[in-house]
Amino acid sequence: MAFQPLHDRVLVRRIESEEKTVGGLIIPDNAKEKPSEGEVVSCGEGARKDSGELIAPAVKAGDKVLFGKWSGTEVKIDGEDLLIMKESDILGIL
Repeated sequence: MAFQPLHDRVLVRRIESEEKTVGGLIIPDNAKEKPSEGEVVSCGEGARKDSGELIAPAVKAGDKVLFGKWSGTEVKIDGEDLLIMKESDILGIL
């Protein structure tokens, strides 16, 4: 993939949730919520302070992350549905 996010933005691939509940019930596609867990595909070089100093991102490609329900912008790159979000939208690394 030849896409590189700019500044403090991160490209994330959603990790799909289980098709069944713990009790064994199958959840139909239209009843499933979009997962709020994903894998970082790539990230920008980081944000800049007012002084111009670079703040390196806390995440890196391959990290599994948790993000807010309405975070990011959905994009399609090379036929794959991905999210672009600011690093601050990421709640934590799993």
